[in-house]
Amino acid sequence: MGALNEMSGLDSIIVASVILSAMMAAAWAVQRATGQSGWADVFWSFAIGIGGLVTALMATGDGPLERRWLVAGMVAFWSMRLGFHILSRTATATSEDARYADLRREWGDRFQGRLFLFLQIQALCGIGLVVTVYVAAHRPGPAFAITDGIGLALLIASVVGEAISDNQLRAFAADPSNHGKVCDAGLWRWSRHPNYFFEWLGWVAYPVIAISLAGDWWPGLLALIGPALMYWLLVHVSGIPPLEAHMLRSRGDAFKAYRARTSAFFPLPPKTTN
Repeated sequence: MGALNEMSGLDSIIVASVILSAMMAAAWAVQRATGQSGWADVFWSFAIGIGGLVTALMATGDGPLERRWLVAGMVAFWSMRLGFHILSRTATATSEDARYADLRREWGDRFQGRLFLFLQIQALCGIGLVVTVYVAAHRPGPAFAITDGIGLALLIASVVGEAISDNQLRAFAADPSNHGKVCDAGLWRWSRHPNYFFEWLGWVAYPVIAISLAGDWWPGLLALIGPALMYWLLVHVSGIPPLEAHMLRSRGDAFKAYRARTSAFFPLPPKTTN
């Protein structure tokens, strides 16, 4: 079993970038036809997975084939889990994702044009993630080093943690007695966004694999782009800010109290408030 060594590393990243742009353009077309902008997150999840597979398996590089297949499997596993989870949620949704609904109201008649640009910016950000996958897959050195195992364990822990937090939120929302309340059960007691935290943690796996402990392969440092970019997006741009703005409008004082006692991102013991 081998990899498809058909192109240079730069060429593979360019191909992945074209795939990302095309898939986000398709996401824009689907949301325009359906009126459901949540499809953008489905397309983005699968686009990152496909782009990662291209850079891991279809580019020449110094890394052993075993590491390339390991990293390819990791990004494919992450992409499929997240993509199908969002697909299931979007396909059964009776209303538009709150973040996009707020943008639709804010942008008004300019919504479609600005959303197209917004989705292409998401594609641009995705390039940083596929670069992260590329350098992890192509790190030189013996296959199945201890850092490979640690990286795989982090990725598995992130997917399991994100699935648990999603299930806890789903169960809370399904209970009619919780209508109008803020979920503070399970992992949500320790973090206001445990699903985002575990999403970020999965991208920490790649620099663990990519960075040489001997310091003899500087490109491995490029893998830090992934977790740095995801933290910025989730905490400061498209994750926490718009979602919490919506929660403040819809939950008011209940969310303010929850916010005061609960860590925004990293899971920490809840604060005692008077």
